[in-house]
Amino acid sequence: MDIHQLTLLTDLYELTMMQGYFKSNNDETVVFDVFYRENPSGGSYAIACGLAQVIDYIKNLSFSYEDIDYLRSLKIFDEDFLEYLAGYHFTGDIYAIPEGTVVFPMEPLLKVTAPMMEAQLIETAVLNIINHQSLIATKASRVVYAAGGHGVMEFGLRRAQGPDAGTYGARAAMIGGCDGTSNVLAGKLFKVPVLGTHAHSWIMSFDDEYTAFRTYADLYPDSCTLLVDTYDTLRSGLPNAIRVFRELKEEGRIPSKYGIRLDSGDLAYLTKKARTMLDEAGFPEAVIAASGDLDENLISSLLSQGAPITSWGVGTKLITSSDCPAFGGVYKLAASKHASEEEFTAKIKISENPVKITNPGDKTVFRIYDKTSGKIRGDLICLTNEIYDTTEDLIIFDPLSTWKKSKISGGTYELRELLIPIFKKGQCFYESPSVMDIRAYCQQELNTLWDESRRLVNPQEVYVDLSIPLYQLKTQLLDQKS
Repeated sequence: MDIHQLTLLTDLYELTMMQGYFKSNNDETVVFDVFYRENPSGGSYAIACGLAQVIDYIKNLSFSYEDIDYLRSLKIFDEDFLEYLAGYHFTGDIYAIPEGTVVFPMEPLLKVTAPMMEAQLIETAVLNIINHQSLIATKASRVVYAAGGHGVMEFGLRRAQGPDAGTYGARAAMIGGCDGTSNVLAGKLFKVPVLGTHAHSWIMSFDDEYTAFRTYADLYPDSCTLLVDTYDTLRSGLPNAIRVFRELKEEGRIPSKYGIRLDSGDLAYLTKKARTMLDEAGFPEAVIAASGDLDENLISSLLSQGAPITSWGVGTKLITSSDCPAFGGVYKLAASKHASEEEFTAKIKISENPVKITNPGDKTVFRIYDKTSGKIRGDLICLTNEIYDTTEDLIIFDPLSTWKKSKISGGTYELRELLIPIFKKGQCFYESPSVMDIRAYCQQELNTLWDESRRLVNPQEVYVDLSIPLYQLKTQLLDQKS
């Protein structure tokens, strides 16, 4: 889908609320936070992703004549409101955590400060973009971690929920750490490596497997990975692949990159046998690649069994994040002020479920790093007017279990503010890095996690705490509502 045509990518109630604000002459400026409540896939973190597409969306947000005509046809919007929409453009501020940053539940990934009608309109599209790409980037980072430094190729396009999910999902997977994608459109749009070999149908289109392999090797002399499980991996596929490799070696044309791929069967058993056969034939440098409904858990299991796989093709379970198909990000009102007011009034949403009670006020997020190791000690959500001195002791505490406290001694930690300005008064002041640069930054970010927080099973939680002033404000509002 063309990002330039996303103005109507919104829920109807955003527009009906906008008309209500318009008719009531609402003059409020508001603060909305985008955040999520639970890490995907049972992990301890997520990867912020999708900001570049949010920027494109905001830059190109305007109602065409066709859009206005369509809304008029619904017969629920008055002409004065439609006239307002015809001249609509975003005039507010947006702050966001940069793409590729490791993030945690409850902290604002993106903050919108704008007139109420403008802030309301963009809710759905912003969530759609951030939720999807953050989910896939997080899943990719887990898959890459499980692979233990070996290459991971994303090739889930045919199983993605539509062209957009496949293409922007490939972008997110690259940011999460994949080495390349099979998606040619993603390669063109985002300037990322495209990778691929051949399908079983290539082999089946020839009279015999050897001829299929030899023809492919002649076509692609620099990189040749042969799919060996079409008929019988050990009695047909491997012997024919080795025959081709021998011929190429004798001809002085062995490719700089070559090997085999398996897509089915007992991958641990077959790849061990394949490694032995390749080594005994004199091809210890031949790569063994694997694919076939892989995810981080199966990859981890195969490696623990000693499978000599050094390249992984991951499709369906990555591009759909099959074990956790939704990110769960939300867009909640945190503060507002009328035109006649200087200061924001904090807003809070209350729920019987404590985790669904929002954090009020105009906020920012500080990351706390251990000064010696550079690892994350925790994150601190605080009000924007708070100032911290890293030479002083810092007391942090669990906002739900307040008796859980920790003192970080002055001089032993560093602080970094995560939210940075993207739009000011409707003008964009931020240029998104390239996808490959974001990918490199993401790897640096992941290295700031302790090993205990990266493990796939039962990881150690990274704490997100509230500052004392923010906690007191939240408590005060809860007391007033009770």
